[in-house]
Amino acid sequence: MHLYLAHTEPDGTLAKSALEALAASIQLAESLGTPFSVGLIGDDPGAAANDIATCGAVKVLTVSGADFAQARYATDAAAAEALCRAAAATIVTVPATSRWNRVLAGVAHRLGGRADTHVTGLAATNGQPQVSRWFYRQRMEGVFTRSTRPWLLALEGGIAHVAAVSNRPAQSPAPVEEVVLTPPAARTRVTGFEAPAADQQTIRPDAELLFVTGAGWTKKQADGQVKVAEAATLILDFLRHTRSSLGSTKSLVDLGGEGQSVLPFLSHLNQVGQTGSTPRHARGLATCCHGEEPHTVGWRFIGERRAISLDANCGWARGKADILYVADAFDVIARINALLAG
Repeated sequence: MHLYLAHTEPDGTLAKSALEALAASIQLAESLGTPFSVGLIGDDPGAAANDIATCGAVKVLTVSGADFAQARYATDAAAAEALCRAAAATIVTVPATSRWNRVLAGVAHRLGGRADTHVTGLAATNGQPQVSRWFYRQRMEGVFTRSTRPWLLALEGGIAHVAAVSNRPAQSPAPVEEVVLTPPAARTRVTGFEAPAADQQTIRPDAELLFVTGAGWTKKQADGQVKVAEAATLILDFLRHTRSSLGSTKSLVDLGGEGQSVLPFLSHLNQVGQTGSTPRHARGLATCCHGEEPHTVGWRFIGERRAISLDANCGWARGKADILYVADAFDVIARINALLAG
């Protein structure tokens, strides 16, 4: 039996990444010709269960209650284990959220199975599932299978379209069954959330555009001056106008360790490529970058790649960008900001 697991959001719905993983799970079940079930965890997953009741699952299993609303290892692992046992699951797929990535290995250990994360593709060969994932910091792709069961798989976002769920032919609603579970003793409790204001948030996975900054922003400019403060203002204004997501090269993120000026709002969370992060945006714009290998490898899932650089022979110009603008990024972004503001 194939089981798809997900946790609901605070409003009781399923996130986009969860629906993408559900679409991939449906496609895998159809390729294998096996039935599949859905398992949901949350405070009250009833609304989410109703939303996906016609996805073709034979049943929807739920674990509900206030204790399962928050991300907590003890309760999440216990709920996932209970759902896997209730479904007698041999293949388990989950969206690769931070909540699932934290508990997946522990759940596999409890069930006597194996877990694999960062799965970017699912297929079936001779009635056996095969998964694709990247190794060596996203430079090599591997395709493999396992004989150990249950096999738990964390699916990366963007490997299937949500439309594969919403556009399916009408199906009979799957019965919803509650799995009664006494919450385990918890040593942690959630007291609240701290998050940056919306206009200070720079990482937006669902943004249409990925805007990537390179080390050139902090170097001496044409007049021989370093203009970090002006660069910061231009970049933040661009993000505010376009609601794009901000990425950075490793060289720019690490400049602080070299005693050089840095953009104050950048961290390793913004770094693209070197850490294995592979954003999936419809468009990407690289500025003051030089096409370093880790950076460009991290861009392989971007739909349309553009770059701004004064060097027509830079790494981006050698076939890595679909469109290259040979210009000063300071002038271009300032002009764009003026147009957007007007």
